[in-house]
Amino acid sequence: MKKLKFIEVKSEIGAGTRGASMGVDAIKIAALDYGSNLFKKIESVEVPNENHLLFESSGSPYAKRIKGMLTMYDRVSNAVKSALKNNEFPVVLAGDHSTAGGTIAGIRMAYPRQRLGVIWIDAHADLHSPWTTPSGNMHGMPISAAMGEDNQSNKMNKPDKETLESWNKIKKIGNIFPKIEWNDIVYIGLRDVEPEESYLLKKNKVKIFSTSEVKRNGVEKIARDALQHLNRCNLLYISFDVDSMDSSISKGTGTPVRNGITEKEAGSLLVRLIQNEKVCCFEIAEVNPTLDKENLMAENTFEILQRVVSQLVY
Repeated sequence: MKKLKFIEVKSEIGAGTRGASMGVDAIKIAALDYGSNLFKKIESVEVPNENHLLFESSGSPYAKRIKGMLTMYDRVSNAVKSALKNNEFPVVLAGDHSTAGGTIAGIRMAYPRQRLGVIWIDAHADLHSPWTTPSGNMHGMPISAAMGEDNQSNKMNKPDKETLESWNKIKKIGNIFPKIEWNDIVYIGLRDVEPEESYLLKKNKVKIFSTSEVKRNGVEKIARDALQHLNRCNLLYISFDVDSMDSSISKGTGTPVRNGITEKEAGSLLVRLIQNEKVCCFEIAEVNPTLDKENLMAENTFEILQRVVSQLVY
């Protein structure tokens, strides 16, 4: 029996829109509004953030606040590693999605010899590097960091030496490089992809389930096929970016995209996936209450969180 542990990462230095650091508290407020004692029942630890850097220069235009990001990767990876070593199941509640690279690092640091599969439920591929990023926002880079992927064959930018030093440290955090293989990632709900990312997805034959496939085949089949694709992995990590849901629902997130899955589909999919005994960590990211009305996004997300947690014995 695993004990659940909430790891709160109220960081938003990787996003271009302000407010994601308030997402965790917005989810807690939703819990209070629902009269739930979930946050009383489950122990919670908060990882210190570097959001003070938002008031300073963003540094390199191709990897904004990358030094702060390196600090966050270090802190998040250690928090996740220590929960796993303690035989706890980490449920990471994150601000922007950039720190998910730290979560992946933490899992690999706890289990350096295990093969890790990643189920990335997101409208975006998050496969940019300082060489290819159109925005410089590091929440578009966590998968590249985990893959150790620069994608220099599609480079558009010329990052300076200092930026690249920090980027190389991020890629090698935990002294494991790369942390996942291309064959060991599955995308669900992916629909807003830049050409540089498409190149990598096609070249490496990455498994993708589009929103239309979810709607056509149903959640049960998508979950089964995703798990089947990753059956060679010893461990699984599920990362849920709320912008995987349709923009009609997901107004309270920094980068909403049309033609997403519904909150019901998201909840059912996650419930089905989390039942697999190989899943060792679950993460939610990118709730931004400042872009929302009446805390709707956080309420939808809390309902999903509650459904997921009810599947885990704690």
